[in-house]
Amino acid sequence: MQAYERKQLLERVEREGATVGADIPDTIEVQGEEFDLRTFVFEIKRRETVPPGERERVERAKRNLRRERLQRLEAIEDGDISREKGEELAKSIIGIDRALNALESLGPTDLEREQKAQQAADEKRWLSFLKQALGKDDGGAGRRGR
Repeated sequence: MQAYERKQLLERVEREGATVGADIPDTIEVQGEEFDLRTFVFEIKRRETVPPGERERVERAKRNLRRERLQRLEAIEDGDISREKGEELAKSIIGIDRALNALESLGPTDLEREQKAQQAADEKRWLSFLKQALGKDDGGAGRRGR
């Protein structure tokens, strides 16, 4: 894989909103074991809150998914892999992110904190869009008025 292809894949998996429209993989290999990820997420998500007996299981799954995500990201960054393998890893990372987002949103929420976080994320996406549209991906240097 060429350096520019690697950079494109890394940008894709780190992009804000990369998980929009992405599917949670049916199964995923985590720590050498097959894990029915989609079934697990939907089973847990079906409930309003995580029951006390399931909390440790959910936290362990999230830790394992984060570890697996990091390993796959490092394989793209450092590995001598083909473009096809890189595409496969990027797709699986986005699927893992989608599952993590679903699992992170479980449990009681602080609506005010959630609203502020959503507003901050919206502002960040808007600024990123403006920078990209205006061709100013240089961190804001050289800003002009209208």
